[in-house]
Amino acid sequence: MLTIDNIPGKDDCNNSLKYVLDALYVLGGKWKLPLILCLVQSPKRFNEIQNELSGISPKILAQELKDLELNEFIKRNVHATRPVTIIYEATAYSQTLKSVLRELTAWGQQHREKIRESMRS
Repeated sequence: MLTIDNIPGKDDCNNSLKYVLDALYVLGGKWKLPLILCLVQSPKRFNEIQNELSGISPKILAQELKDLELNEFIKRNVHATRPVTIIYEATAYSQTLKSVLRELTAWGQQHREKIRESMRS
């Protein structure tokens, strides 16, 4: 519950908004967080990721992987085999999202229950 004492000031709100927008810019979209979750479990090849995340097109998957690599959430490992083998894996930096993912999971579960309840009424 907010009280007069703990209402953030204008500068605090502006800074919070700036940081939230930065986070959403990097992690926004339908596939980025599911991709990170997929790769935190274990390193995978492109087709393995696509099979695990049903519904993602190859074009979107390739772009999302590039974005996540650019922001250092995943690493692309190229192995000189014939044919070339490319394996994607989560970096240690991905682990910094653990608490965020935990909170999103809890909120998502709570929201799903709220919607179910409202549909029963």
